[in-house]
Amino acid sequence: MGIFLVVAGLSHFIFPKGLDRIVPEFLPGDARLWTYLSGVAELSIGAGLLAPLRLKLGKNSVRLLSGYAALLLFIAVYPANIKMAIDWSSRPMPEPLIAYARLPLQFGLFYWAWSIIKTLRR
Repeated sequence: MGIFLVVAGLSHFIFPKGLDRIVPEFLPGDARLWTYLSGVAELSIGAGLLAPLRLKLGKNSVRLLSGYAALLLFIAVYPANIKMAIDWSSRPMPEPLIAYARLPLQFGLFYWAWSIIKTLRR
């Protein structure tokens, strides 16, 4: 998951335009700001998940804290996936299928993060 998040985070800086389009309108300010902030969050969390197990912040491992942060991030960006599904619903196939497929796949990311948390808590 650490590598996955680092690659996803980098994409926010390499290809920001497409991600700007799925930022929900209810968020204040410029969409690009949210694209970059989520990219920084993904890079930071990904790096934390790749940190050595012995690295601690207080009593907790950085990996465990990053697992919780990943779960929260995946929940926080879910509205962008909903917006994408709505916006892409009138596009030619297979684009609507891709957008709608992202919605249940996000639950797989929730589960992946939760399984990392459970494993690291042991």
